[in-house]
Amino acid sequence: MSTLFTKIINKEIPADIVYEDDICLAFRDINPQAPVHLLIIPKKEIVSIDTLTDDDKDILGHIMVTTAKIAKQEGLDENGYRVVTNIGVNGGQSVFHLHFHLLGGRKLTWPPG
Repeated sequence: MSTLFTKIINKEIPADIVYEDDICLAFRDINPQAPVHLLIIPKKEIVSIDTLTDDDKDILGHIMVTTAKIAKQEGLDENGYRVVTNIGVNGGQSVFHLHFHLLGGRKLTWPPG
């Protein structure tokens, strides 16, 4: 499965990367829905939360801790932010590689849509 995100991980297409380690990568969304809108993705090809296995626990834990660090790095920790993942077509998933949206920099409304 070679998704857009796989190509970003492999540096086949450019992205505005704000964080990278052996497990995950974070970059700015090209269609931001907030002043700060980042995507945080595992380097392992996982379709969505629906396809996680017990073997993925450490990856997901690492991504959540890393997300908090990135939020702080972006100055979002003081006023708050949102972390969202979409699952499947009806959930709004358009790239079938697990990713988390980190949104902040303004007051976010609920429900999102």
